[in-house]
Amino acid sequence: MAIRKFLLEDPAKPEGPDNEASRKRIEDALLELMAEGERLNHDLVAKRAGLSRRTVYRYHPDRDALLRALWSRLSPGAAGDKLPRSLTTMLDRQPALFDGFDKNATAMTVTMASAEGRKMRNAITAERTAAYREALAEETAHLPEPSRTHAIAAIQLLNSGLAWREMRDQWSMDGQSIAATCRWAIETLLKDLEQGGGPPA
Repeated sequence: MAIRKFLLEDPAKPEGPDNEASRKRIEDALLELMAEGERLNHDLVAKRAGLSRRTVYRYHPDRDALLRALWSRLSPGAAGDKLPRSLTTMLDRQPALFDGFDKNATAMTVTMASAEGRKMRNAITAERTAAYREALAEETAHLPEPSRTHAIAAIQLLNSGLAWREMRDQWSMDGQSIAATCRWAIETLLKDLEQGGGPPA
């Protein structure tokens, strides 16, 4: 008589070492599915990556984790603990950020235009706004609310995929040109803030 082994642990969260190749296959699958406008879920990702559903759950235990992983891949330096915590860091990362958007242009375009992409971006809204407030605290300290929030929002927009999409689609600019243009616009706004200016309340 054959001996059957029963899993006592949750099969969705198996134990095991991290495997960078598996993680990359999952992220590649996420990119492909987003570029095709698919609604992301563990089953689709597992099928596209050629991995078990269990493995995908091991790396990303829920849908929010899938969305965060994709946004981190699409927007390196703009997700989670990679968010800018200083003005210098934000400006220095811009060329790589916009180049990364260029490399994943199809998926980024869908991300910026779809409900699924909006949900993905909004998954880290609280972290993003906190990071930008911290990064621009000194430059906006003299402003009352809501002017402080409006100034930070304008600068954050110039460091985002939305700025990249519009300059790419409407003006045929590449990542390096977009980075240089957005840096110039941010530095122009910062000069106004240095002189005591800012958006109207």
